[in-house]
Amino acid sequence: MQIALAPMEGLVDEILRDLLTQVGGIDWCVTEFIRITNRLLPLATYEKYAPELASGSMTRAGVPMRVQFLGSDPVCLAENAAYACTLGAPVIDLNFGCPAKTVNNSKGGAILLNEPELLHSIVSHVRRAVPSSIPVTAKMRLGYDSPEGALECAQALVSGGAQQLVVHARTKKDGYKPPAHWEWIARVAEVVDVPVLANGEIWTLEDYWRCREVCGIAEVMLGRGLVSRPDLARQIAASVKGEHVEPMQWEELFALLQIFWLKARQKMAPRYAPGRFKQWLGMLSRNYEEALTLFGEIRRETECERIDTLLGLQPSIPSVA
Repeated sequence: MQIALAPMEGLVDEILRDLLTQVGGIDWCVTEFIRITNRLLPLATYEKYAPELASGSMTRAGVPMRVQFLGSDPVCLAENAAYACTLGAPVIDLNFGCPAKTVNNSKGGAILLNEPELLHSIVSHVRRAVPSSIPVTAKMRLGYDSPEGALECAQALVSGGAQQLVVHARTKKDGYKPPAHWEWIARVAEVVDVPVLANGEIWTLEDYWRCREVCGIAEVMLGRGLVSRPDLARQIAASVKGEHVEPMQWEELFALLQIFWLKARQKMAPRYAPGRFKQWLGMLSRNYEEALTLFGEIRRETECERIDTLLGLQPSIPSVA
């Protein structure tokens, strides 16, 4: 049984990976995708997107972190994957699911699901380039316009050397609109001989059990559902064991928000930190009335010092361990 934290560009960076994995229930996480075009990226890029590489490729909670790449050049992707392994990447993950228009227009992410032969070529090049002891995995959607080619794409990835698949149960055209077509995950799992994780539209513990009933798969990757409900993985892990844990209360979450803000302040320029904080707070508003209230107070704030005050961090900002 595995529960993974999904990569979410511009949100699930090392700060949020650190906090969410400390809450518990997460077995592994993934970096935001590192975009590969036509060159070997410098060390500084890996230090930016995957600072955990310097700490055994684990978060402070001891949760393993995989390095994810996005691109369409098999040779260049393979070169960067090999370099990432020398830096300590324990697993190389390949993104064939991003639905963003800018990404797809530059031939990355979900648009590659229109070319199963290229999927195979990318994975096979990466597989040959990295040590045999390091797994290569992939994340895919059901297709670009329709799911009719999903099975062929999954088979192309696995025949190229992917040792695990995460299947987001929507096409690129679907975006993030409900519903997620969990029944297609079951169909994918039937035609490949590697582990498959279900992904998409799992917001609650009840959603998890419905998804599991539909697709027959216990293992999941959680994205927006976990970011908006930080103890969702903890709840699922306990439920699978036949146990119950009380849902996270606002007091515990507010302490996480304070830490998040302090770390965002340290990492980002003052003009960017408020936006990152509001992004997470806005997602939390889905499940916490207190978050919605706080978001209303902060949404127009651009001064970091004012946000400090609203979070009870004045007159001085505590240091972060």
